[in-house]
Amino acid sequence: MLCGVRHDGCWTATGRLLTVATVAVMVASCGGGTATESARRASSPVTLPPGSRTPTPTPTPAPGVTIAFAGDVHFTGRTAARLDDPKTALGSIAKTLSDADIAMVNLESAITTGGTPEPKSFHFRAPASALDALRDAGVDVTTMANNHGVDYGPVGLDDTLAAITSSGFPVVGIGRDSDQAYAPWYTTVRGQRVAFVGASEIPDRTLTAWTAQPDHPGIASAFSERLIDAVRDARTKADVVVVYLHWGEEGNDCPISDQTSLAADLAKAGADAVVGTHAHLLLGGGWLGQTYVAYGLGNFLWWRDNAYSNDTGVLTLTFHGRKATAAHLTPASIDGRGVPMPTSGSETQRITTKWDDARVCTKLSSTPPK
Repeated sequence: MLCGVRHDGCWTATGRLLTVATVAVMVASCGGGTATESARRASSPVTLPPGSRTPTPTPTPAPGVTIAFAGDVHFTGRTAARLDDPKTALGSIAKTLSDADIAMVNLESAITTGGTPEPKSFHFRAPASALDALRDAGVDVTTMANNHGVDYGPVGLDDTLAAITSSGFPVVGIGRDSDQAYAPWYTTVRGQRVAFVGASEIPDRTLTAWTAQPDHPGIASAFSERLIDAVRDARTKADVVVVYLHWGEEGNDCPISDQTSLAADLAKAGADAVVGTHAHLLLGGGWLGQTYVAYGLGNFLWWRDNAYSNDTGVLTLTFHGRKATAAHLTPASIDGRGVPMPTSGSETQRITTKWDDARVCTKLSSTPPK
């Protein structure tokens, strides 16, 4: 037998470590005292010096659930050709959307190639491949509760609902009846169940003629108590409740009273995030108590040049439990093709500053509550 230099016993000539009991018997030959004393030492607990303690490992924080939001999307005018290759339709900004656990936009078009234009000034429609383009860009759910979702009448609406069913792509805020239009879409990420609801607060032809009823297809209206009921119900079934709205006033870079009052009502009903579009501008975002509110995300994939502003971006919220703990805007600028391109350098700083400054008239907090 050889005495090893290791503290945990003696080694045989073949290098095999002996058991503690065997070492206790043989330890005398290694200069360790009697077998009884060695056995006692081998079985005694280690005593730390006075005043010291075993350090407690720092727990690794649980990863948050990230949800990315962007604004209005059209596949018409200069953006219609983007559907020639749906996989690249949204360009490089798709990575920002895909990097989030869940991503959502507003599809502001009927999904049809037929139908009759409604009596209004602007009409938008796109083929069913528009839903493929959103999916390929990393978008997980879209709202169609807006003032262009039923631009091509009953035939266009039937086509839209058929395309949604056929694609399997999650769409909120529109349906064959009010139950379907106000129904949330649920998904689960790392054990966190998230609900998404969509509605429009734009009092135009679409809302007056095509608000969904128990026996009538259409879109979800933000003026209906059904929206508040849907949020309250989702609150009992989900960890995070998100409401995406079409609201505000075109060209007004501050929220109007309809927006601020609805945001407060939705927060009271249990919404954890309220985001929206329609003003064609980046409006302010921040915390209303525990609820994160973004009043306007601007144009995104946009059909014509400089409709109020080409400034846009992707807003990513991070949730821990039901609390939005962080908000980050990835600035982008809509180029001549109508595609939102991520910015850099001074352009990023300019849009970020613009976004932060827009918060002043919202009376929202820039930091989450403790």
